Amino acid sequence: MRLHDLRDNPGAAKKAKRVGRGVGSGKGKTAGRGMKGQKSRSGVAINGFEGGQMPLYQRLPKRGFNKPNRKKYAVINLGILQKFIDAGKICIDEAVTEDVLVDSGLVRRRLDGVRVLAKGGFSSKVDLNVTGASAAARKAVEDAGGSLTVATGHAAE
Repeated sequence: MRLHDLRDNPGAAKKAKRVGRGVGSGKGKTAGRGMKGQKSRSGVAINGFEGGQMPLYQRLPKRGFNKPNRKKYAVINLGILQKFIDAGKICIDEAVTEDVLVDSGLVRRRLDGVRVLAKGGFSSKVDLNVTGASAAARKAVEDAGGSLTVATGHAAE
């Protein structure tokens, strides 16, 4: 077999209908779009429009509530923090603050603060100062001989 022997399976590739090429073609003049109106023009996309019937997205009930002033925290896991400490990207001689976490590249941006979760193993004696932490994360840090301080004034627990 050679490259020039390769062919698509029969019926796999269908040639596009050439529209607007004379009345004898069957799709001449208006190219199958009918007469006048919005949908006969180019550049029209009426998404979700169902011909005057109430659209599906309006017929379905709305659920839940989105709190307009909710806080969005940058989340880190203790296992990833341990990897950064082992790699020497975070120095544990002084307190590890949110700014240190951002500078090391562990957190891209602080958002409304940094929240620590307990996923992964943790064994470093470190003094952590963050906006929020889970109870399991706090216990894991204290079991490793360190301390975890949660900033006051934030209800991130």
